[in-house]
Amino acid sequence: VKIYEALGREAKGKVAVKLSTGEPGGHNFLQPELIKALVQKVNGTIVECNTAYGGGRSNTESHLKAAEDHGFTAIAKVDIMDAEGETELPVKGGRHLTRDIVGKNYLNYDFTIILSHFKGHAMGGFGGAIKNMSIGIASSNGKRLIHSAGASTTNWGNPKQDDFLESMAEAAKAVADHCGENILYISVANNLSVDCDCDSSPEDPKMGDIGILASLDPVALDRACTDMVRSSADHGKIHLIERIDSRHGMHTLEHAEAIGLGSQKYQLITLD
Repeated sequence: VKIYEALGREAKGKVAVKLSTGEPGGHNFLQPELIKALVQKVNGTIVECNTAYGGGRSNTESHLKAAEDHGFTAIAKVDIMDAEGETELPVKGGRHLTRDIVGKNYLNYDFTIILSHFKGHAMGGFGGAIKNMSIGIASSNGKRLIHSAGASTTNWGNPKQDDFLESMAEAAKAVADHCGENILYISVANNLSVDCDCDSSPEDPKMGDIGILASLDPVALDRACTDMVRSSADHGKIHLIERIDSRHGMHTLEHAEAIGLGSQKYQLITLD
């Protein structure tokens, strides 16, 4: 709540709080007790879309059960946004995508809080604000479109790694353009596993928690999170850094900056 208030941008109207409900079996996702006060302060609805890889959140019924089992339905309403279909947002200035396919219900919201758990990711190198707002808000078909770098809505394809990373940035820009100033970004850098919350059996974190960061710029926020991992005195950081760099993860931010989603330059302000 304190870091939300420090941003100086009030979440008004019908507020979507986009987070990962966490794959059943995993345990690193943001804990409801941690986020409850913020979600309820803005009278937010927790929003998600179904996954595109099978598992325990690939259909609405099982996804809602996972959200309930993980404690999210106890703190707020949960909306699986593609339960009743999908819609498209235009991608401006993209190399791979001309459209971002998102859950239909996303259009029902006036304001979006991208509430991310920053951690590693098997494909993207790391998962932060950009991944949460791109793949996270995309419907199952939209997720396949991003993963295939615009080639298909029916399979993940086999694109070059950089093309996939660039597609994530482009889908994120579609969401940011749609929202204008009605969006903000908060990332919790705890439980820093090399694996995503979409993994049902993620590797245990090898380094300690860093803290909570927030910005009105998703590129700056993701860059600050990665920088804080790199500058940490924790020797366990080598595993997460290797995961980020072996997947060329920083390229996502390079492309995001190039297409105008945000800037990698930032000033770090510490709240007492």
